[in-house]
Amino acid sequence: MSESTDANDREPSMDAARYPDGSITYPAHPIGPGGEEPVETVDLSEYEAEVVTWTTSTATPPGVRQPNSLAIVEFDVDGEPVRAIGQLTTDDVAIGDTVEPVYAEELRDPGAGIREPESQEWDGYRFRSVE
Repeated sequence: MSESTDANDREPSMDAARYPDGSITYPAHPIGPGGEEPVETVDLSEYEAEVVTWTTSTATPPGVRQPNSLAIVEFDVDGEPVRAIGQLTTDDVAIGDTVEPVYAEELRDPGAGIREPESQEWDGYRFRSVE
C-alpha cells in the first residue's frame, strides 16, 4: 500500500494504475496490459464498487478470521472497469450490492503463522456494504 498524500489522512491509499491506453489495473503493475508503463495512480478507496461474486471460507490460513467472507468487486473509474478481491466486513451481502473500501490495520494476526511479523504488511482494505 502506498502512503496517502494528504498529511491529515493517515490511511494509505488503495492504489491502482492507469496506463496510456486508458486501462486500469489493481494492484498496480509496472507494465500494463498494452505493454506500457503507468501514467497515473488512481486511489480506489475514493470509489464505490459492485459485488460481482462472493464466498465465505471456513478453512482459513493461520491468523485469518473464521469464517472469512471474500468478494470480487468491480469499480467503475471514469467508465473503465477495475476488479479487486478482498475481505468483506460481513457475510450479509449479495451479488450486485454496492460496497465501499474501508481501511483495516490488520487483515490477519501478525503473530500467527510461520513468517516474522516484520517481514510483511498486515494492513489493507475490506469492503463494506453501502446502504
